[in-house]
Formats: sequence, structure tokens, C-alpha cells
Amino acid sequence: MSISAKPNNNRLGVDIGGTFTDVVLETKSSHYSTKVLTNKENPVAAIIEGIEVVCLEAGIALSDLTQVIHGTTLATNALIERNGAKTALITTEGFRDVIEMRTESRFEQYDLNLRLPEPLLPRDQRYVLKERVDAQGQILIPLDIEELEDLISELSRNGYESIAVGFLHSYTNNSHEKMVRKAIKNRLPNIMVSLSSEVSPQVREYERFSTTVANAYIKPLMKSYLIKFLARLREKHINCPAFLMHSGGGIISFEDAAEFPVRLVESGPAGGAMFAADIASKYGLKKVLSFDMGGTTAKICLINDYTPKTSRVFEVARTYRFKKGSGIPISIPVIDMVEIGAGGGSLVLLIP
Repeated sequence: MSISAKPNNNRLGVDIGGTFTDVVLETKSSHYSTKVLTNKENPVAAIIEGIEVVCLEAGIALSDLTQVIHGTTLATNALIERNGAKTALITTEGFRDVIEMRTESRFEQYDLNLRLPEPLLPRDQRYVLKERVDAQGQILIPLDIEELEDLISELSRNGYESIAVGFLHSYTNNSHEKMVRKAIKNRLPNIMVSLSSEVSPQVREYERFSTTVANAYIKPLMKSYLIKFLARLREKHINCPAFLMHSGGGIISFEDAAEFPVRLVESGPAGGAMFAADIASKYGLKKVLSFDMGGTTAKICLINDYTPKTSRVFEVARTYRFKKGSGIPISIPVIDMVEIGAGGGSLVLLIP
């Protein structure tokens, strides 16, 4: 098959699942797709393999691609499997245990053996500073710079890779959070920092802290992956614009995704729901139930008036299936789906 010299409108979609990596190429005249096994040790290798297959079938060079959109479940898997970076939380004195105390609501009222998910960070990885901002943004207790410098020294000794910073009422005044980031970057430039006022600026501190901790926890892993992915594209002379699908069904730049990887937690499944909504629109179907069967999980989404159902908060790693409140809340715009384990690509660890 001959390779064309002229680039056309060649759009490529890539979705990494727990079992398979799917690649679809859309040209002016046709669609080409392939499915390869996900390489858990090197996910980018499977992507490049799939891209080469569809480009060969279409008779175009890799350099002829005009856009790449990528969906992935890597962020979700990192949270569920708890294989993120060594992370610390810095918060206001007196609020160290917010992510463990949760909202104190009982999602299963009569279960005497109720089991809540463990917080992503144990108590010895959560630190406090004397500072306080009120709900109107007025500083009641200024941040103690000397105490902050002592804390940074302790963080350095403990070898943290990523830091989450969440102060009370920082959504109205984030000056203290910014001071902490600046001080950490001045002394520990290689440590990644996530501010709650940027990751999830909202009133409720539990959801805000939980989302920020999740962002910090997966940030080193996802940033490293995204850098490698872009580097491999450039090595293959794929220099077109590249984006990621975010949890709300839209696209996000690689730069923003590297800074706020928590927005990718439902990236892959969101793409499937958006595609189903597009098909529903083309056929004039106002009430549709989309079903996305993967090798590891199956996803179901309600589509009403050609629009997938959305939510502002969802949970990962639920200890009780389908029980709201039994997981770790992530407060970001997200397409609301029900996910169940399909088992095909699941890994099971047997402990004697």
C-alpha cells in the first residue's frame, strides 16, 4: 500500500483501558480501528503499535496526523490500586484528620461492622501549620514563616515526591497556600505541589482536601507518563496538536492535565459516553442507555436529550458496591456513570 505525501484531516483517538488499548483513525473518507493488549509496564508502546497499524491500513504516514485525542484509565487505576507517589498533606492546625473523619455520615445505618475506605494518606503524612482565614477571606492568624521553613526541612528529610496543600477557606483567599508553594519550590524545586484553591476551589473542606490529595498522589506518575507519551509522538514525527479527554467529556491540554491529573480520573469512560450521545443525536434518540463493555469494567450511562448525565462529585474505591459515601470523593465535573467489574483484565492477588 502506498503512503500518501499530502496530509489530510486525519484525526486519531486513543483509549487505554485496563485490558485493551483502542486506536481509531478518522480520515476524510473512512475510519480505521485496531485493538491491542494494554502494556501495563509501558502503556505508550501499545499506543504507538496501534497508531502504526491504523496509519498503515489508511495509507498515510504518521506525520500526516492532524490531531490526537487520548483517553485513559491510568489515573483511576493509580488511585484504586494505591500505587501513587509518596505524598504529604499540609493543612490548617486542627484540621489534620478531616480526610479521615470524612462527613461522619453512615451510608449503611444498621451495619455494626461498617467499613470506611482508608484515606490515601496515613496520619503521619499529614502536617499542620498555624494559620487561619475566615469565610470572607480575612486573615485571622498570619502564616508563621519560621514554622513553615521548619516544616519544609522535615518534608525534605522524609523524602516526599508530592505535596497537597489545603487550608481552611482558601477558596476565598489563597494567599497562604501560594506562600507555602513558593517556599517549597524555593528549597525543594523537584517536589510537586497541588493547591486546593486551584484543584477544587469550593466551600466544603472534606471534598476539597480529598480531591487535592488525590491530585497530588497521582501527579508524579501521570506527569511522567504524559511527558513520555508526547516524547514518543515527536520521535515518530507526530507533531500535530494533542489533547486528553477529561472526566466531564471535553478535552484538556497536556500541560493542564499534567498539573491537574485528577481531572482525568474518568477520562476513558467519559469518551465512550460522549460517543454514545453523538450516535443518539444522529438517530434522534432522546432517551438512551449507553453500555460500554471493557475487559476490566463495564460502564453504564443515562443519556437524556442527547446529553449524558453529569455530576459534580463522584467516588472511587468504594468499599460497598453502589453505596454513595463508601468511597473517596473526587469533586470535579464528571459524566455520571455506573461501573461494575467485568473481570476480564482484572488482576487478583491471592493471600494465603
